[in-house]
Amino acid sequence: MKKILIVDDQPEVRELVAVTLRAGTYQILEAESGERSLEVAKEHKPDIILMDVMMAGKIDGFEATRRLKSDPETKDCTIIMLTAKGQAADRETGFEAGADDYFVKPFSPLELLRKIEEVLEK
Repeated sequence: MKKILIVDDQPEVRELVAVTLRAGTYQILEAESGERSLEVAKEHKPDIILMDVMMAGKIDGFEATRRLKSDPETKDCTIIMLTAKGQAADRETGFEAGADDYFVKPFSPLELLRKIEEVLEK
């Protein structure tokens, strides 16, 4: 079963994404902070990480992405930024950090599901 880690400090956003993904047969993992995302990713090696940018804690989603992509244990995880930060500079920062794709909130659940299915078929 493919594993998807949802990283967002807002429980309602994690729940919305989890409900969207339940249409597929995925194991859903959750983390409420950038710090926690590093721990969960190392422990479970998710296939996809859906990463928010602005979160409470010491590291934001950009920094968490940088750390995950520079760690040999987690560098192969596909990271999709899922954030309200939609400016061109934010997108550029996300891709420079190592993100594989970038979705801006509010997002289309159908488009997100399509992207996840596309990534997992590779």
